[in-house]
Amino acid sequence: MIIPNKHGEKLVGLLHETESKEIVILCHGFRSRKYGNYYREADDLHAVIQHFSGESHVVSAILGHSKGGNVVLLYASKYQDLRIVVNVSGRYDLKRGIAERLGEDFIEIIKKDGHIDVKNKTGGIEYRVTEEALMDRLRTDMLEACLKIDKECRVLTVHGSADEIISIEDALEFAKVIPNHQLHIIEGANHGYTSHQTELASTVVKFIASALEQDKDSSK
Repeated sequence: MIIPNKHGEKLVGLLHETESKEIVILCHGFRSRKYGNYYREADDLHAVIQHFSGESHVVSAILGHSKGGNVVLLYASKYQDLRIVVNVSGRYDLKRGIAERLGEDFIEIIKKDGHIDVKNKTGGIEYRVTEEALMDRLRTDMLEACLKIDKECRVLTVHGSADEIISIEDALEFAKVIPNHQLHIIEGANHGYTSHQTELASTVVKFIASALEQDKDSSK
């Protein structure tokens, strides 16, 4: 399905129809869109949520993996209209991981050339990082954002202990600063949860079901 954002761009996604009007929106990670662009993607998520709210659906929760984890947390911080958020392997310190991907002298190169082309193993260009995109990432402060998440919003962070892309330390930092937070570490899981899909799914489903039940009880 295609949903327009506020910039007139087309957001493309898949809707898995069920008998329920309640839905969970899943946000995937980097290279699904652009490098940087964090708050803009949170605004895109808002456009999607508004679309479904106008279609007589109820968005019960949002879940994001990797960069998508950052996006759902930024959404919760900015819009404060959802009570269930799942952050799977998001990065707490966005200054980390840049040198590993772009090279130790990335600042000098991008200031000189205006961009850096990241190449794959065969030497082809995988993606381009502009100075604007890099600065967007460096300006995005997850500590500041997390402290603004409403205490009524339940947040689950899931992280693999063997994550080779984003350190487990990032998950521990989220646990320190998000007001209403639950942390689940999956032992031995890598960044993509290659051999731990079942535990990941069961952990997320259990958390969302429990949170929905608590919301129903509190509204009685």
